Amino acid sequence: MGKLKRAIGLMSGTSMDGIDVALIETDGREELRHGPSFTFPYSEPFRQHLREAAAVAASEIKARAERPGVMRLAEQYLTDLHAEAVTHFLEDTGIKAADIEVIGFHGHTVLHAPERRLTVQIGDGRRLAQAVGVPVVYDMRIADVMAGGEGAPLVPVYHQAIGVRLGRLPAAFVNIGGVANVTYVGSDRDLLLAFDTGPGNALIDDWMLRHAATAYDADGETALHGKVDDGLLHQLLANPYFMAPPPKSLDRDSFASGLDGKALAGLSLTAGAATLAAFTAEAIARSREHFPQEPAIWVVSGGGRKNRAIMTRLAERVENAVVPIDAIGLNGDAIEAEAWAYLAVRSLSGLPLTFPGTTGVPWPTPGGVLARP
Repeated sequence: MGKLKRAIGLMSGTSMDGIDVALIETDGREELRHGPSFTFPYSEPFRQHLREAAAVAASEIKARAERPGVMRLAEQYLTDLHAEAVTHFLEDTGIKAADIEVIGFHGHTVLHAPERRLTVQIGDGRRLAQAVGVPVVYDMRIADVMAGGEGAPLVPVYHQAIGVRLGRLPAAFVNIGGVANVTYVGSDRDLLLAFDTGPGNALIDDWMLRHAATAYDADGETALHGKVDDGLLHQLLANPYFMAPPPKSLDRDSFASGLDGKALAGLSLTAGAATLAAFTAEAIARSREHFPQEPAIWVVSGGGRKNRAIMTRLAERVENAVVPIDAIGLNGDAIEAEAWAYLAVRSLSGLPLTFPGTTGVPWPTPGGVLARP
């Protein structure tokens, strides 16, 4: 066992709900101690700033360093919000900044185009390190993308550590954020496969925002009262992405173009929510086609684990137990933030963050940029 480092992870996911902050102690390998975690919600006006930044990135960005107009302002505000979140977290927990060895800072993804060897996460690691007085590791995707990998998902190596400790292998770890992804940890524990399965909450959130003026479908209640449009679901699942072998990854809005007004025309609020929830669950279930064995357990984290429509349909489509990650004693709202803390410790130690089986990168690849205060 190596020396345990105390690290904070910060995650701003594609669901745009807020900043998840979590503390762990780890050696960056299999030793893990889980600490406190908090979520600091974004205001709706700031969510709109993030949407605008993503729209600008999609239409204008040709290089990672570009920060035109609204993107530059969004990055500064995002970084300052993260600094406030860390400050409040330390005050609330009574932990001193001097006792934290590193912060893992994801930033917020506004563009993910690995086919162009381009991925952009806004968030100024140097500004954050200066503001909180703690070393920060950030920009953890780009080394993988530049080496020819998909740059996502990055959480699998953390899932592997959890799976080994759980002792129920093979296991599938599913994270349902804006996009859904899966990690398969094989029975020999060294077999690690991962990829984005398809949409997570993003399409449902967008549907609810447009038609119910609410940010998401709480507990999947709207979807549970709707009838799935099987014809539209079949059409959505015919997307070539689902037939492509992994590794593969998605942008938050990868499926949005297939859900224009014509595709959704005539659907009620409940039917739309039900169909999109079914789409997420069916896409996750199809990931089994790429596993060498059926998972003994499916462990689900992210906000989507609270959507009963998604969880019920997924359980109907796979053979073994589907459980929220909370059922194995972990905080399902903190897993990605914990993962970023774990990855930051690995980065400090020069350990790889991504692997051929997780992102398609040609070799195990370290990553991250270190900013010291």
